[in-house]
Amino acid sequence: MTVFRAFSDQDVLDDLQKNVTDGQILTDPTNLNKFSFSKNMTDDDSGLALAVIEAASIKDIQGTLKTARKFHIAVIPQDQATSTVIGSDGIAGGFILSTAKMNHIKEISPADSVAVVEPGVINGDLDKAARKQGFFYAPDPASKLLSGIGGNVSTNAGGMSTVKYGATKDNVLGLKVVLADGREIKLGGRTIKQAFGYDLTQLFVGSEGTLGIVTEITVKLMPIPLGTPAMGLAFFENMSELSKAVTAIRLSGVYPTMLEALDANTVEALDKYEGTNYANDNGAMLIFKMDNGTKESMDIVNKLLAVHNASHVQVTAVVSEQAQLEKLRQDMLPAIFTGKNHIMEDMAVPLSQLAPLMDYIQKLGQELDLKIFTAGHAGDGNVHPSIIWPDEDTEVPENVIIALQKMFKKALELGGTISGEHAVGMMKNQWNNAELGEDVEQIQHQIKDLFDPMNILNPKRKIN
Repeated sequence: MTVFRAFSDQDVLDDLQKNVTDGQILTDPTNLNKFSFSKNMTDDDSGLALAVIEAASIKDIQGTLKTARKFHIAVIPQDQATSTVIGSDGIAGGFILSTAKMNHIKEISPADSVAVVEPGVINGDLDKAARKQGFFYAPDPASKLLSGIGGNVSTNAGGMSTVKYGATKDNVLGLKVVLADGREIKLGGRTIKQAFGYDLTQLFVGSEGTLGIVTEITVKLMPIPLGTPAMGLAFFENMSELSKAVTAIRLSGVYPTMLEALDANTVEALDKYEGTNYANDNGAMLIFKMDNGTKESMDIVNKLLAVHNASHVQVTAVVSEQAQLEKLRQDMLPAIFTGKNHIMEDMAVPLSQLAPLMDYIQKLGQELDLKIFTAGHAGDGNVHPSIIWPDEDTEVPENVIIALQKMFKKALELGGTISGEHAVGMMKNQWNNAELGEDVEQIQHQIKDLFDPMNILNPKRKIN
């Protein structure tokens, strides 16, 4: 039986135009393609949106959802579109609701150590503004200069300083959210402690836009630490030895701000990209940082590095030299991803299992004849193995698919997760049952049904 829609695309757009009055509605092919498709999209997942709404107000968000409910249209929330897991790409005939232009820092309060921002505020811009008043915003994903706080909240973004200051969820105190039915609700507040009700703030952090649209975020700010930061490099025979040193440093009580690991393949790629010669040190690289590099703390770090056979240890307190070291870590992806065919994964394990995971990934590359570039936030057990393959290949090679599946299974076997900080999106939602278990996965669906019974908010993402 043929089913005919009772409305046309123009009917939908006319209704949308009535309901969105402050922002812009984009329907031209150029913008629809720009917002609908990212480099992570595959043909099976792709879908050209019917319209892009650049919201300028809460009223625009509510108006978009009103039209979406009326015609049962999917709404894809999008901030700065830096997702790596097909988290905010278009669905055919749907709306893309962008909050990128809702980008005001409403308040920075040194007295309360908080900031109140709209979702489109760039992470790095908030940090820069806070530093002018003697504070800083701790979460620092690799996309810090590009990604919005709203997107960071959506994915529970981590970063290099998670080892000391936690991920986004550890730095969010309150939210304002527009639900699928159009209501705006306030969650949490600006106090460190709050005992009333269930903690819905934390439920929405990391929900990937599937439960509501975040319109305002209250975040913690930290005072800039006293003292002189110290930063350095150390090299190890392999990632397993590096991981053991990281564990020892974590347990020593010196509280590092950064413990970043790069394997020999990654160091070699960086040398080619940066024109450096670190690969001559033949091994894995550890980049470490202390907020306050006191003699006592640095003596402990140096002693532990020596115990674990580190070589070519370099330490600097010079700001410009520290910036160069941070740039090494930030340039990792462009150094590795020189062609069009590549994938970077994201998994995390308990710190005690980091060395076994590193060993396994190295052996897996040898077994499957793959060059795997492994780096990550070693201090919190978060690993990012990356794989590249020839540009002329139109399909993902079988050995790459097998490698990813085996790495995921190994991470779970070691008591870890297959999504540490990059969210789930559409690329990993088929693994929900394996990681969560059947009962918990069912509860996830019940939560989704409660907040979004029509399933219009970011469908097919987060849960399958």
